[in-house]
Amino acid sequence: MHRKRQSDFLADFLADIPVSPAKRIAQRGFTLIELMVVIVILGILAGIIVPNFMSAPGEAKQAKARVEISAIETALKMYKLHIGTYPTTEQGLQALVEPPASGNTSKWKDGGYLEKGRVPADPWGNDYVYLSPGVHGDFDITSYGLDGVPGGEGENKDINSWEIE
Repeated sequence: MHRKRQSDFLADFLADIPVSPAKRIAQRGFTLIELMVVIVILGILAGIIVPNFMSAPGEAKQAKARVEISAIETALKMYKLHIGTYPTTEQGLQALVEPPASGNTSKWKDGGYLEKGRVPADPWGNDYVYLSPGVHGDFDITSYGLDGVPGGEGENKDINSWEIE
C-alpha cells in the first residue's frame, strides 16, 4: 500500500508541472530534417557496402573452382600411380570415375579416384577442360568461368591448373 501512495504522489506531481508548447513539440519525435539526414547516411553506407557483398558469390565460385581443380589434380596423380600414365585427352576426366576402354586398366582403383563417383562440373555448370599432355605441364585443367569461353575478366576469368599455387 505504501508504494501505491508514493507512485500516485509522483504521478500527480509530474502532471502538475507545466510544459511549454515548444517543449511538447520537441518531445514528440524526430523532425523531417533529422529523418532525411539518417536516410542519406544509410544510403551512403549501402552504396559503399552492398557492392562489396555483391562480388562475394563470384569470388566464392572462383575459389570453389580452384579447390575442385586441385582435387582433380590429386586424383590424376593417384591414377598415374596405379596406371603408370595420365589419362589421355580423349579418355578425359571420365577415366577417373570409370575404367577407360583402352590402355592398361588392370590396376585401376575400384570406385574410381574422385569422391561421389562422378566428375564435377565447374561452379557455373560447365565441364572442366582437360588436356594431356598439357601445354603447361603433364596435364592442363581449365574452367572458363561464368561465360564458358576462353579469356575474360572478373567472373568470366579462366581458372587454370598451372596458375593455382
